[in-house]
Amino acid sequence: MDNSSQESDSHDPKESAGIEMGPVGTRSASEALGQAEERRPARPQGWWARALAPFKNLIGRVDERMNDSAFGRLFNLKGSGPKSIPDANFSTELRAGLTTFATMSYIIAVNASILADTGFDCHCQEPIDNQGNCFNDREWTACYEEVKLDLITATAAVAAFSSILFGLFTNLPVCLAPGMGLNAYFTYQVVGAKGTGSISYRIALTAVFIEGWIFMFLALTGMRHWLVKIIPGTIKTASGVGIGLFLTLIGMSYSSGIGIITGAISTPLAIGGCPAAYLDKNGECIMGVMTNPKMWIGICLGGLFVVFLMAFRVRASIVIGIALVSILSWPRNTAVTYFPDTEDGNRRFEYFRQVVNFHPIKHTLGQIEWNLSGQFDSKLLVALITLLYVDIIDCTATLYSMARFCRRSTGNDKDFPRSTTAFCVDSLCISLGALVGCSPVTAFIESGAGIAEGGRTGLTAVTAGCCFFLSIFFAPIFASIPPWATGCTLMLVGCLMIRQVTKINWAYIGDAVPSFITMAFIPFTYSVAYGLLAGIFSYAGINLCIWAVIKLSRGTIMPENYDLKEYWTWRPPGERPWLFRKIGEALFWFRTARRNRDSTFQLGSNDGSGSSRHHESPNTSTAAVESKNPAQRMPSPYPVYYPRP
Repeated sequence: MDNSSQESDSHDPKESAGIEMGPVGTRSASEALGQAEERRPARPQGWWARALAPFKNLIGRVDERMNDSAFGRLFNLKGSGPKSIPDANFSTELRAGLTTFATMSYIIAVNASILADTGFDCHCQEPIDNQGNCFNDREWTACYEEVKLDLITATAAVAAFSSILFGLFTNLPVCLAPGMGLNAYFTYQVVGAKGTGSISYRIALTAVFIEGWIFMFLALTGMRHWLVKIIPGTIKTASGVGIGLFLTLIGMSYSSGIGIITGAISTPLAIGGCPAAYLDKNGECIMGVMTNPKMWIGICLGGLFVVFLMAFRVRASIVIGIALVSILSWPRNTAVTYFPDTEDGNRRFEYFRQVVNFHPIKHTLGQIEWNLSGQFDSKLLVALITLLYVDIIDCTATLYSMARFCRRSTGNDKDFPRSTTAFCVDSLCISLGALVGCSPVTAFIESGAGIAEGGRTGLTAVTAGCCFFLSIFFAPIFASIPPWATGCTLMLVGCLMIRQVTKINWAYIGDAVPSFITMAFIPFTYSVAYGLLAGIFSYAGINLCIWAVIKLSRGTIMPENYDLKEYWTWRPPGERPWLFRKIGEALFWFRTARRNRDSTFQLGSNDGSGSSRHHESPNTSTAAVESKNPAQRMPSPYPVYYPRP
């Protein structure tokens, strides 16, 4: 045996495992592990893998063909060109779109139920009893049901149009729909239940319509983009973590989750899990805590089973879990049925049995009040401003968090591509939604479910939008997905989003405390906007006081770890807003033109006619200048500026 063979047989076993014994940093751990995987003998495929191999090969060929087509270049799918996104495949985007739609489909029924409480043009005769029923309750209920069907169609149509438009123009995997929280504010605080508020629903829709165009102005001028860029980076990261906790809280609730927690009187939250029949008027469980079979089927099949599939990288695991729980919840006379033998359950089942149904919009279409003479009072102004600042912060924080979650953030300021276009599309959809009677449209945090499934491009949003379009005709099916089928999905997405908590600057207390306030306020106030406002105000207050102490003490009193503070400036990197740039250019041109005009006027004002309107002193006259030495009379290549008389 020669020396080379001896050396090859006697080499270090660590090298055979792909671990280099050289200096630290010569090779990354991922490269070492990758080479170790290549050197390991291939495992024999099981019968399940062999059975699915033809199907996987077919999907792979379809992905390659679609990615390389004009369709793939439109969405920058993998291998479509220099701007392609490495992990974006056609089949993955479709699957992510289905996942996003499945987690968002509850909005079809929930948004309609909330907005229908306004009554729209259903007349509620007084007096109203203690239960909130109108004197003509039978007639009002019949009108309410018809308005609710109108709003189901309107919600699905707005979500379809907004998501498709957003996906095409921004190429981001984010879907738009009438926002939760904004619809509750619109219904119960602006218009009032059954129209008992201070503003009629027609005037409220006018406020939403105007708000959309104000958003458009802020987006086109760059103000909306600039306002978000000046938010400290640690607060932006904390808002993403807070949204993850917010999704977890939604997934635990009764209205849109598995019902494992509920509100309480003695404590803000309490353990739930009891059947709906055991809830008192305050929403607390009287008995039967953690005995609801609907909760357990959601936990086991919609949660643990999905995690099991995700552990083995089974594609469409979230869709499988949602579909499985939904199908098991549709039969009647079972413990987990979505159609119990109650008045509400019977009504849902009758609607579900129609399968295919298209209900034209009769009550809510084109109800904006265009004549505002005598209507534009302080109450409308308050509603407009409130909707404006809540929506601008809610939507922009969600967009930045989703862009960061799908790894589409760019630059040091963590901006995302086509951000101005995204804001303009959102603004346009707000105004268009008001035309069909919907509350403000916003970006949905449930889009994180599709991103977790692999969505990276606008094809995810377009797929979800097409599903919303189909739901206009198949609304009985899509509106019957129970909340406990999607509750654990939202919790899993919250788990994935909260991982960025390690990127928060915990070293300096001036950054850590406002970040924590942001994370805590978003779920516990049930609002992304209020949580972000709390974080911004606390950040400004804490750091302003620290700055004042440092300035007054001339740097002799410094807080601990102040050198680890995250850098912030009110002049963020990148271009200034378009409006600011144009104003600056106009001012510069005006000043330059005025200086040139003044200098030209003074040089040619003394024409010898004696009719000059301006008196020139001997020191500044042309004759005085010419009386200088010849070197000073030489023409200069630069403009000469003389002091004004």
